[in-house]
Amino acid sequence: MKKYLIILFTLLVLNACKEDKTNTSTKKETSQALLVKAPSFSGENAFDLVAKQVAFGPRVPNSKGHIAMGFWLADTLKKYADTVYVQAADLKAFDGTILKSKNIIASFNPEAMNRMFVSAHWDTRPFADQDSERQNEPILGANDGASGVAVLIELARLINENKVKKGIDLIFFDSEDYGQPNNSKLPYVEDSYCLGSQYWSANPHTANYRAKFGILLDMVGAKDAIFTQEGYSRQYANTYVQKVWNYAKLLGYGKHFSFNKTNRITDDHYYVNTIANIPTLDIIQHDKTTPSGFGKYWHTHNDNLDAVDKKTLKAVGQTVTQVVYQFDAGKF
Repeated sequence: MKKYLIILFTLLVLNACKEDKTNTSTKKETSQALLVKAPSFSGENAFDLVAKQVAFGPRVPNSKGHIAMGFWLADTLKKYADTVYVQAADLKAFDGTILKSKNIIASFNPEAMNRMFVSAHWDTRPFADQDSERQNEPILGANDGASGVAVLIELARLINENKVKKGIDLIFFDSEDYGQPNNSKLPYVEDSYCLGSQYWSANPHTANYRAKFGILLDMVGAKDAIFTQEGYSRQYANTYVQKVWNYAKLLGYGKHFSFNKTNRITDDHYYVNTIANIPTLDIIQHDKTTPSGFGKYWHTHNDNLDAVDKKTLKAVGQTVTQVVYQFDAGKF
């Protein structure tokens, strides 16, 4: 009798395990079915686009590198987008410098009412204030600036080759990183960062511009980077945050997209949320091992090509690409 009971118990356990595996497999298949077909994002191409930007040198507003990069960026986007807007503005920096700025917007289906946007800043920091040497010299900004821009340009190429029906805007904000450093001897100036996005939010590139939601990319290329759920993103666009992070997980990029909640960061998305009233989230690296919460390269001369990883660019780029095509299919 005891032997019979042992055999029966063993069969029940095996059957339960089999059912559990079947249920898990079914849930996974059901989740995967939520993904619409999206083109494959190339981390290799994105890395090459980072290198192209770095080759211009620092892209600080008013510099030769900035001017050259601005023309190249607009010309490159004109190959892919239906319409490219160059929004020029003279913006006053914390130290009184007038920054000859250009917000550049690449639009697909500009006449469509149902829209979303993806954005990044294309300028770089004019000083290495977090470095131990050469603090007054500009940085290359391979990750802090160029990585997000590279993802957007590669995304533009993909959308050009894989047409969408809804409105997609790729917004390249200028004069984001000319903010007042902590060691400045000048009187404190509020809102000294993100000048380009502040201007665009108050003066969009087309009258009465509206988008359902927006995504900001900032420092999205570092090796093994972790992107947590930042405070302002959750405050203003939490529904979209959860959707994006869930899609990243379904795509297999859960190691990069952490569901941990972290503090608010004043970035371009803050002004889009508060001035333009468009729910916008920020995909931005969080590094718990540094005092700043950013990578060790941040605002130093180490923010060069060595700070950027193709696999991370792929993870972010593929996630954003998936979101674009989910949105276009009416499934986001």
